[in-house]
Amino acid sequence: MQTNLAPEFKHTADGQAAEAILRKCVHCGFCTATCPTYQLLGDELDGPRGRIYLIKQVLEGEAPTRKTQAHLDRCLTCRNCESTCPSGVDYGHLVDIGRKIVDQKVARPASERFVRWALKEGLPSPLFAPAMKMGQLVRGLLPASLKAKVPAAQDAGQWPTRTHARKVLMLAGCVQPAMMPNINSATARVLDAAGVQTVVAAKAGCCGAVKFHLNDQDGGKAEMRANIDAWWPHVESGVVAIVMNASGCGVTVKEYGHILRDDPQYAVKAQRISDLTQDLSELLPDLVDKLRGKVSAKAAQVAFHPPCTLQHGQQLRGGVEEHMGALGFKINTCRVEPHLCCGSAGTYSVLNPKLAYELRDRKLRNLGEMQPEQIVSANIGCITHLQSGTGTPVKHWVELLDEALA
Repeated sequence: MQTNLAPEFKHTADGQAAEAILRKCVHCGFCTATCPTYQLLGDELDGPRGRIYLIKQVLEGEAPTRKTQAHLDRCLTCRNCESTCPSGVDYGHLVDIGRKIVDQKVARPASERFVRWALKEGLPSPLFAPAMKMGQLVRGLLPASLKAKVPAAQDAGQWPTRTHARKVLMLAGCVQPAMMPNINSATARVLDAAGVQTVVAAKAGCCGAVKFHLNDQDGGKAEMRANIDAWWPHVESGVVAIVMNASGCGVTVKEYGHILRDDPQYAVKAQRISDLTQDLSELLPDLVDKLRGKVSAKAAQVAFHPPCTLQHGQQLRGGVEEHMGALGFKINTCRVEPHLCCGSAGTYSVLNPKLAYELRDRKLRNLGEMQPEQIVSANIGCITHLQSGTGTPVKHWVELLDEALA
């Protein structure tokens, strides 16, 4: 796609990066077929191709409006379009650039600014855990819309105490320890059973995704640098991987090298961190061999929802189903629209609840065709969002594996 950058963008890093991405787009429209918001709304400007045109117009000097901002806001950043695109358009990075520029030029109403500020500052805050605990204590009294965001209190069980020569770092996450602590401890127990020790760096915090995708990119980068500093001594001491059991965090940490590529102090370290980062499912091939004979899998039908950040952001597909199947689990993705987003998408379900819940219910109908006894996923946001719409238990697949350990 031919692009003529306006003078204000011509010599900027964002302008040049966006132009390189835009030039790959041949506006074929394949992306619209797999875009969740286009499926719901049928509006060209609520699909990737239309949003690409909007970003192109802004970069060429056309003044964006609140309507421009709304169309970009409605994008889930699920990156399904990247999986579909025959030209390799890096849409996820382009929409980050577009949103940043539009937000600099278009003022949001005070109410929107407050909600976005509360999300980006509140979710990674140390105050989130006590606030969540308080919410869980009065959960039965909460209105349905708020109750859906507050999962019932969960017992994390015991953290393994054995030491092993083989060690991995794990990011605890910003909301996961308070909302669903068993995911982290189950990960540690499963890895311990396979002879791997899980290490959590005390000063590592939010992966940076919340702030970065709410257009506080400087704040997100600061959190990324803090994590690199917290992890670096462990990297130097020889951890074999940095393991992510939340695919939303994983796709972000895998992009540290790209996001901090122009930072003279952190570029090399950031790339090293990205290279070491693996989704927990990427360890499964090795875990299968070590856990054979230690797992007693139930014969129950289990439905797997692969998060967009796993199947599109990290381009990891089929691994959970294949390797959990090798351990005796009956686990499958839905037959209809397995590629489609569930509507969680980080803070999206708070900022765009109507679309988010339509996508959630559509996903649950498709998963329900299998009549599963349990639904599993690989990202806390998807798990919480799906659970708010069904009585069928929804959990992380590693919790299923942990329960089956003899």
